Amino acid sequence: MKTYSHPAIRDVPLHVVMQALSDPCRIAIVRELLANGRALACNEVRLDISKATRSHHFEVLRSAGIIFTKMDGTKGMTSLRRAELNKRFPGLLKLVLARKADVL
Repeated sequence: MKTYSHPAIRDVPLHVVMQALSDPCRIAIVRELLANGRALACNEVRLDISKATRSHHFEVLRSAGIIFTKMDGTKGMTSLRRAELNKRFPGLLKLVLARKADVL
């Protein structure tokens, strides 16, 4: 069974989180997790990219402390570390959800 490592959120600097969120695919993943409010398998997130690229984006988000993945049988179920992120970086997820026009 595959295992995933997740950093302690207190050890994740803001620039690492911001760098992870600098890609449109990764923003789409976070928005999908926010909208669903539940853990999703990576293939449940609507993206028109290859499996390898999808895995890469999930790994970047996991390494940045943004998502948490646990195995459920043969599926890796991914959830947003919402409470931890809101505590460490207040307002960040609100910005991720905002449309470009709302932020400017």
